[in-house]
Amino acid sequence: MNEILLVRHGETTWSASRRHTSYTDLALTPDGERQARALGPALAGRRFVAVLTSPRIRALRTAQLAGLAVTGSDDDLTEWHYGDYEGRTTAEIQDERPGWSVWTDGCPGGESPSEVGERLDRLLARLHPLLDRGPVALVGHAHALRVLGARWVGLPPSAGGLLRLDTATLSLLGHEHGRRVILRWNQAVAQPTGPATGSTGRH
Repeated sequence: MNEILLVRHGETTWSASRRHTSYTDLALTPDGERQARALGPALAGRRFVAVLTSPRIRALRTAQLAGLAVTGSDDDLTEWHYGDYEGRTTAEIQDERPGWSVWTDGCPGGESPSEVGERLDRLLARLHPLLDRGPVALVGHAHALRVLGARWVGLPPSAGGLLRLDTATLSLLGHEHGRRVILRWNQAVAQPTGPATGSTGRH
């Protein structure tokens, strides 16, 4: 079996301010575009049998700027549907619901942890035939990719809460001795000199 490369999109205005962003289709900020371009050298020379993105602009644009040849988009790669919490920060939500966590409580009007896990399980099942032919790259969003990483190694969706994932980072899922493992996680790449381009967007 081959490897799955995970790419989180570059910075947006909402990721920079840690606002939950799922269906809101935001573009990358100028820093986000620089972050995406900086992924290019780390990906140069790598060949993938498929490069799939979330249908959101921020994911597709990140793939393009990173030099990836996108072969398609997949709705199951969209971000966790935050429902009534779209555009809000964790701190704002916890002011109303002390102790709330997306990883255990989900979002009213949106998705539960189990629902996100089920659709990412579907995606992983569809990738099996592709992985027989070569490595695959997925370009998507923080919470959804964290759930995907957890499900790859057989953990519940809530375990994604233990896998911090910053903007414009690379992660690699693979195998060791026949078992699914996380080979690398949240790997930053060298950023060009100029205005600050630090990783952002933890919720």
